[in-house]
Amino acid sequence: MLTAPDENDRPLYAAKDITPFYLEHCPKMFPQKKCGLFAPIGNMVQAIIGPKYDGKYLHEVVKEKLKDTRLSNTITNVVIPTFDIKKLQPTIFSTYETKRSACYDAKLSDICVSTSAAPTYLPAHYFKVEDTKGNVKEHHLIDGGVAANNPALIAVSEVSKEILKDNPDFFPIKPMDYRRFLVISIGTGSAKWEHKYNASMAAKWGIVNWLFHKGSTPVIEVFFQSSADLVDYHNSVVFQALHSDNNYLRIQEDELSGTEGSVDIATKENLERLVEIGQNLLNKPLSRVNLETGLTEPIPRGGTNEEALIRFARLLVNERRVRESRSPLTKKV
Repeated sequence: MLTAPDENDRPLYAAKDITPFYLEHCPKMFPQKKCGLFAPIGNMVQAIIGPKYDGKYLHEVVKEKLKDTRLSNTITNVVIPTFDIKKLQPTIFSTYETKRSACYDAKLSDICVSTSAAPTYLPAHYFKVEDTKGNVKEHHLIDGGVAANNPALIAVSEVSKEILKDNPDFFPIKPMDYRRFLVISIGTGSAKWEHKYNASMAAKWGIVNWLFHKGSTPVIEVFFQSSADLVDYHNSVVFQALHSDNNYLRIQEDELSGTEGSVDIATKENLERLVEIGQNLLNKPLSRVNLETGLTEPIPRGGTNEEALIRFARLLVNERRVRESRSPLTKKV
């Protein structure tokens, strides 16, 4: 939604609008169930028979904000992962693909709803796209996080693919010239240091416990966290191996606990706490995966996350100016 244009072809939202948007709409997207003696039983039954939320308010807000804006209308190039449950394979929506086929030019509202449709929480989303020749492409989609919960690798792959196709936006970069890549990967937080599960506990679980355990969905957490961590590890290995460590920036809060690490607890108190955690994260030391232990560790003399973001922002602004002067295909902001 940050890349959708307004009536003046400027960004519909700025980064500063993200927090107010979530504070306003999250409580309605994820209405909290009433507490009571039988609430846990009711929640468990709901988790078994259908998604926890109907997604209606989410759909309404997204469609209201984005209207008929399509992927090709974005003011900068984007790549958004989803997963097609009919084909059992990822569907990657890329601005570059819309230049080659109108069948990929879906409405942004459909893409946003699809990539947020987390299994057990929100319903899968169906839509179809028709090109000018009447060819129809159907989509049966759920959250792209099941395939790429950390989409950084998808973004790197998409750029590499465009380089192979001699896209003038990236001339004269080579596909493996990671010295010319700048990657910022911002996570949504995890509770991995809480250690809330263990083998002896999980050894006794059946289907119900894997899907519903003390307000969490362990199987979803496991899939999503493993996907995100493997991408971070892979990117760290590649960038370090090619002596381009400083070109890859991963910012993630791994010390969430309790309701902070939940997907859907949208109470006023919890949302405000998450805002505070995000602000504090800026002042934490820049960290990187230790390839020997697999753990994230502070980088000696690496500065803070905020300082790293400022450095990257300056580099990206300068790079964009160079590309805009060189290629007529580069989207201007």
